[in-house]
Amino acid sequence: MTPPSEFAQEGSTVTLRDEAGRSLPCQVEQTFDLGGKPYALLFPIDTPVEIFAWATDEDGEEEVMVDVEDEDIDSLFATAKAVLAEQNLHLQRSAITLTVAGDLPDAEEENCFTLDVGEDLEDEEDEDASEDFQILATFFQQDVEYTICTPVDPLLIFAYMTPTGDAEVVPPEEFERLQPELEATLFDLLE
Repeated sequence: MTPPSEFAQEGSTVTLRDEAGRSLPCQVEQTFDLGGKPYALLFPIDTPVEIFAWATDEDGEEEVMVDVEDEDIDSLFATAKAVLAEQNLHLQRSAITLTVAGDLPDAEEENCFTLDVGEDLEDEEDEDASEDFQILATFFQQDVEYTICTPVDPLLIFAYMTPTGDAEVVPPEEFERLQPELEATLFDLLE
């Protein structure tokens, strides 16, 4: 088996591809071998973004932010792209996530928030999980308010390195199967 370092060097750039044929240029942060196959942790070169919609909670009492489903992104994409273009940010349909190219505004306390992400998880240890976001823009479409945000913490992507030098998204079921070995390998690498 060819060692992962022959496919991609740490610090080099690779292209991640998904099932839809979309690509995402990434920097290789770490390479390693699991079960005789080369894998890597990748860091997107452009900034990942998410779009959230404001909706009324189940009790009808409070406005809450909810993820916009992938199938709904198409109907919002043109408006979101135009709103971000006003800030000289270019919205892209990349593999795995939407991204923006351009210089982000400075993250200041008034344009950052914490979102609880553990409420839907079955693992009780992660119930209090949260993620910090920076708001880039808001817009309205069909009387719904949408917020475009970027995660404050970097997004690392676990990928399979192909013999052609590209990277492929690891399917969730394979990631779940490899997770214990991945965690042990990363722990060994960090020591």
